Amino acid sequence: MLHSLRGRLIVSCQAYPGEPLRDPEAMALIAQSAVIGGAAAIRAQGLEDIRAIARRVTVPQIGLWKVGAEGVFITPTLEHAIAVADAGADIVAIDGTRRDRPDGRTLTETIRELKQQRPDLLVMADAGGVDDALWSEDAGADIVGTTLAGYTGERPRTDGPDLDLVRTLSGRLRVPLFAEGRIHTPDQARAALNAGAYSVVVGTAITHPATITSWYVDALAQENALVATDR
Repeated sequence: MLHSLRGRLIVSCQAYPGEPLRDPEAMALIAQSAVIGGAAAIRAQGLEDIRAIARRVTVPQIGLWKVGAEGVFITPTLEHAIAVADAGADIVAIDGTRRDRPDGRTLTETIRELKQQRPDLLVMADAGGVDDALWSEDAGADIVGTTLAGYTGERPRTDGPDLDLVRTLSGRLRVPLFAEGRIHTPDQARAALNAGAYSVVVGTAITHPATITSWYVDALAQENALVATDR
C-alpha cells in the first residue's frame, strides 16, 4: 500500500465545526471527487466521516479523530486509535509529538499496543519538528508527517510548507515522510516532493471552499485598495 502512494497526492477531506460541509456524506462526496481527480489516498477526521468515505472510495484512507483543539488532540489515546481503525482506516494518524498523552501512555506504548491488536495497520505520526519526527520513528511509526510543524512551538509557522523541515527529515528518516501543512498550490506540492517528501498531503486548498473563497476575496480587496490609492 505504501508503495502505491510514493510520489502521489493524498487529499485531506475535513470540515471545521459549524460549517455547512461538516457532514459525513458531504465529506464522502468530496473524497469521491478527489479520487476521480487522481488522489491516491484520502485523509479524514472523525469516525462517521471515515465510515462514509470507506463506503464511497476504494483507495487507502488515513483516519484520525480530533478530540479538542489544544495539546495532544489528534487521535490522542490508544482507545481513539482503535476506534479509528475499526471505522475503516487503513492508516491511523496519531499525534507524534513528545508531549504528554491524555491516557498516560508513551507514543511507543501506544503504537506497540495498537499493532498488537491490529497487526496489519499502519501508523502515521504527525510531528511538529525534527526531534518529534525522529522520536516517532524510534517509537515504531510507519510514516512520519510534517502535519504539526509550526503549531507546537518547536518551529516557526511558515507561510507555505516547511520545506526546510522536509529537506532535513528526508535525509534522516528511514520511514516514508509525508509533507503536510500549508501546501496551497501545485507548485508548492511539487516543491515538497522535490525536497524529499515520499507523498504530499493537501487539504484546505482542495477541500475547503470557505478558505479558498476568502483567498480570492482578499486578493481582490487588496487590488481595489491599490487602485483607490492610485486615484
